[in-house]
Amino acid sequence: MKCFNTEGLCNPDMHYMVDIQERIIQIKKLIDDKKYFTIHRARQYGKTTTITALRKAIAQEYVVVSLDFQGIGQAGFSTEEKFVQEFSQLIIKRRRTISYIPEEIENKLNTYVRQKKAEVRLGELFITLNEWCELSEKGIVLMIDEVDSATNNQVFLDFLSQLREGYNVRLSDGIPTFQSVILVGVTDVKHLKSKIRDEDQSKVNSPWNIAVDFDMDMSLSETGIKGMLDEYEADHNTGMDTGNIAEQIHAYTSGYPYLVSKICQILDQGLVPEKFENLSGAWTGYGIDEAVKMILSDGNIALFDSLIGKLTNYPELRDKLRGLLLLGDVMEYLPDDEPQKQLKMYGFVKVVNNKVAISNRIFEMRLYKQFIGESKYDDLRQLAASEKNIFIEDGVLDVPKIMQHFIDSQKIIHEEYEQKFAEEEGRERFLTYLSPIINGTGTYSIEEQTRTHRRMDVVVHYLGKRYVIELKIWRGERYNADGEKQLKDYLDYFGLDTGYLLSFNFNKKKEREVKRLTIDGKVLYEGMV
Repeated sequence: MKCFNTEGLCNPDMHYMVDIQERIIQIKKLIDDKKYFTIHRARQYGKTTTITALRKAIAQEYVVVSLDFQGIGQAGFSTEEKFVQEFSQLIIKRRRTISYIPEEIENKLNTYVRQKKAEVRLGELFITLNEWCELSEKGIVLMIDEVDSATNNQVFLDFLSQLREGYNVRLSDGIPTFQSVILVGVTDVKHLKSKIRDEDQSKVNSPWNIAVDFDMDMSLSETGIKGMLDEYEADHNTGMDTGNIAEQIHAYTSGYPYLVSKICQILDQGLVPEKFENLSGAWTGYGIDEAVKMILSDGNIALFDSLIGKLTNYPELRDKLRGLLLLGDVMEYLPDDEPQKQLKMYGFVKVVNNKVAISNRIFEMRLYKQFIGESKYDDLRQLAASEKNIFIEDGVLDVPKIMQHFIDSQKIIHEEYEQKFAEEEGRERFLTYLSPIINGTGTYSIEEQTRTHRRMDVVVHYLGKRYVIELKIWRGERYNADGEKQLKDYLDYFGLDTGYLLSFNFNKKKEREVKRLTIDGKVLYEGMV
């Protein structure tokens, strides 16, 4: 029986997978057109799975030399002679997977490997590789995975220069060389070059400027996720609506392959019988919420460690992301800004209409968890934790009571702070107060389209139920009526009958009680801070 896999290579014979055949066809076209390119995507984004499937797909038409630079230690990049030895050894080790190596070529590579003192330079290695290309009736495709292992060394740049020279003389003089070269890693080759150039400013020409852009979307679509779930459903008969479940998983992950697989893995293996009696109960919206909660609480997920580590390295960017999430700030995308390039390269942010956005809802939720956990309002956090039990009855959150207690705790704002303070920090205060109440049992997310200076919709997920709380700045009765209508429309979207509206109001005569209203058949609880 197949299973969902989140560790390393996925095998379609062993694992439930999204069909990537269309992706393979598109990449093969680049190979057919004799292109050199780099596949650089974030960690656990399906790169190795993709090139493994590609290697099998083109094996009949091409000679495929598929290598992994993790097989070369740091010492292997110390000199070009040592690199030649190590590179040749990688090919010899992969001999059984390569359909054609002429005996004379294999003998030369073995000679390079066995020399007691490494003396063969890159030029001689590439003469041998070009001879191999000339002897082969089929085009030779070179694939190198984990090129990140070559970070910060001159030898790799020289290796790229040799590949570029071969590419150019193939065009100018018809000298045989590789049909196509594919470099695979998290870091793109241009970024590796920029690191090395700090030591040698004379290197102004990229050794990889012959490569075409690889802008293929490698995220998983709703349709692809549904196809994977259809296969799972045929095996397990849970009764789930695969289209609906695929839509909800995609809404949380935006198709980030690892996160998709992790949610599915938890639904399949991690919730029965602890949370649900059977798989039919697990493969629901409630089950997805529980899986996301487990992911957010997992301290061993490398993706989150990498995300927080990047923000620690770039405190200015951290502050900007904090403003984007908590205050509704807009962050313009700056293609030459190093911190932004780093976060984009590692898959943590994306560019939408030339603005920076967090890549997916799970990353957003993890960042909210981090930022609110660092909040300076320890008094609010402690107060909410001490009152937690009064807000929950039979597994149901009493949101009006949460709002009222929060309002009561904030009466001092008028006396101590200006309006600007509450506009910028009022929402952080409420989320700080809310977090310990739902912590360990529920989660919350912020609807991206409502995260502005004036409005933010908080969606609380708690024991299979959703609560929509709109936080906004009071701008008068007319604006408030518009807010009520927006909230009603949002409740319709979620299929809910009850919503909550919390306004930050600086009118001294405002009423501080939470009121219950009925508008067009919807129940709204409104309160003012």
